[in-house]
Amino acid sequence: MKIRYLIYVLIALGIAYLIYYRISANKKIAEEGSGMSKGKGGAPGKGLQVDGIVVQKGDFNNNLEVTGTIEANESVELRSEVSGLITAINFKEGSQVSKGSLLVKINDRDIQAQLQQAITKQNLSATNENRSKQLLAKGAISQEEYDTSLADLQTLKAESQLIRAQLAKTAIYAPFSGKIGLRAISTGGYITPSTPIATLSSIDPLKISFSVPEKYMGQIQVNSEISFTTAGYPKTFTGKVFALEPGINTQTRTLQIKALVPNADGKLLPGSFAQIKLALSTQKDAILIPNEAIIPVLNGKTVFISKDGKAMQVPVVAGTRTADRIVIVSGLNSGDTVLTTGAMALKKDAPVKVTVVKNKTAL
Repeated sequence: MKIRYLIYVLIALGIAYLIYYRISANKKIAEEGSGMSKGKGGAPGKGLQVDGIVVQKGDFNNNLEVTGTIEANESVELRSEVSGLITAINFKEGSQVSKGSLLVKINDRDIQAQLQQAITKQNLSATNENRSKQLLAKGAISQEEYDTSLADLQTLKAESQLIRAQLAKTAIYAPFSGKIGLRAISTGGYITPSTPIATLSSIDPLKISFSVPEKYMGQIQVNSEISFTTAGYPKTFTGKVFALEPGINTQTRTLQIKALVPNADGKLLPGSFAQIKLALSTQKDAILIPNEAIIPVLNGKTVFISKDGKAMQVPVVAGTRTADRIVIVSGLNSGDTVLTTGAMALKKDAPVKVTVVKNKTAL
């Protein structure tokens, strides 16, 4: 029996506690409502705690960010025009070479012998042509006989020139100054026109190839400046646009562009990925606010500002938008306090307590 009474007492205490808790909660809600009402009537209320920024004017650089590829100013894979044994390699891998310097020599003994034979025949033919000319002058031979000896001489000269051209192909020279890469041949090896020798690249300056959507084509001109970064280097590099494709790519609806970039220290390498920032235009005295302050509505966009300790919703006209900020064309003035948090809980004329944070969107 005692246990039963004890259980009844505990149940009664639990019910009494719940009633007390509910009465206290209702009283607290009533007090908070009274405080909010006083705030609306002019007396100070607690208000909703929100963050805000003070609007400032500044220059807004409308930048376009795209990706591109770094390319050599000039690049060629060296190959031989003739087949033969390699007798000499006159370059070091990874070194700078000058235009016209001899890089590779191919065995040319057989061609040299052919040339000597052709020169001997040419000299003999030249002697015969000279003798025929003298005899023609004396009337000892006909014009036809002289023409035959002259034709033989010209044929042998052409053969000598052809052999000299073949002989020139056994020496491979640098077509331009640049840095030569890793070689794929060795002295004594047999080379053919399909055998790659090495890659020669001119890397100062470099080119950057990138594309932009066609809607920006009117804002990009020759000599427009670009800035970019690459993986592995914290430094920001700069360059200038030097050429634009004369037409839009119909598959991607983009405009192909190339820029020149100085590379005197050789840090940048062809083939690298580049994150490019292209300045399209600069807007003076622009008002910028964080994107999170914008509230889309049926007829446009609005923001909340704080005025006399109350939230006021004002319509705005927005312009260019970036990843974290947006340009306000009209609706705000310099010095306005724009609320950046609590937008979903705010109502017109609701009391607010604003914590002003640094306006990171101001330039």
